[in-house]
Amino acid sequence: MSTISSEIKYFNIYRSATFPKFVNMVNQHYEECYSQNQNIVFLCIGSDRATGDCLGPVTGHLLMKKKKSLPVFGTLASPVHAQNLGKTIDYIYDTISRPYIIAIDASLGIRQHIGHVTSGSGPLSPGIGVNKKLPCVGDAFITGIVNASNSNSHLTLQTTKLSTVVDLAEFIAHGILKAAEKRTELHVCSSFKCPV
Repeated sequence: MSTISSEIKYFNIYRSATFPKFVNMVNQHYEECYSQNQNIVFLCIGSDRATGDCLGPVTGHLLMKKKKSLPVFGTLASPVHAQNLGKTIDYIYDTISRPYIIAIDASLGIRQHIGHVTSGSGPLSPGIGVNKKLPCVGDAFITGIVNASNSNSHLTLQTTKLSTVVDLAEFIAHGILKAAEKRTELHVCSSFKCPV
């Protein structure tokens, strides 16, 4: 039985009271992972070629910079994007026993939700905001709403403010690291790179 509600939770990163609630949510993902005797993996999806799509790689970069032992796929140096997502997922399942994947990606939403992080259980559908058909992935997900959805999502991602993306990435990375601080169960791994 899942300990995480299937509903999507929203966290406004610009409200200080929100951060402990986000850390608690990340802790619930950890608990779910370990209750199923799985190994946690962070899959940070996105491209470093578009400001609005670089949330995943920036988050992965921050995680690896602070805690190299975390199993992270998708960084600024080695991003996971549309061209290598399928191969990366295959690689994770081929090399990590019973992975519990937390997928992290940028998303578009309504204007009032820009600057919010969302999280929940179940798979993420990357690329859906720009009408790309990519493999669904994850036992849980974390997204950052970087801009408002509209009819020209590709242009929106190209013109998204970098400061919004960095603020979201820092909030997510800090929350994951805070939740990991007291975890002795975290499996120490060498740095992972995308297979392609």
